[in-house]
Amino acid sequence: MVFLKLLVIMACSAIAYQDLKEREVVWILFPVLALLLSALHIFNTQWHQFLLFSLTNILLVSGVLLLLFLYTKHLTRKKFINTSFGLGDLLLFYAFSLGFPTVTFVLLFVGAILFSLMVFVLFKTRYNPNTVPLAGLMGIFIITVFIVSFLPNIPSLYII
Repeated sequence: MVFLKLLVIMACSAIAYQDLKEREVVWILFPVLALLLSALHIFNTQWHQFLLFSLTNILLVSGVLLLLFLYTKHLTRKKFINTSFGLGDLLLFYAFSLGFPTVTFVLLFVGAILFSLMVFVLFKTRYNPNTVPLAGLMGIFIITVFIVSFLPNIPSLYII
């Protein structure tokens, strides 16, 4: 379990570094992260629970992305992918959705989005103010969550 968590931290570190430094992430990191998070989820819950939670999380992410797409397309009249929202961000959302039970996922997902927004607002002078390195900042949030999960007396992320 610890080894899988360390691999997740390494994958998220690579995503964060590439997104913050180059604003592009090698696509293979997202399926790797999805597999690692899925493996952690399966080892900590039962198979049928993993399927149910993952399907629910994927539906939630799809709903959020549909709302973002409709807002972008009809209200701002911009292209969605790679103009308003990066493909790496989309892939990270889906990889992230496979990693946790639904309640934990929603709390972490909202926390990651709020963390990304706060960090971007605080440091926007270093970045292009038109784009947010969302995948990178969410990667840093996930790293932090997994490091904190190593501390004693911290409840498991997979308690249902």
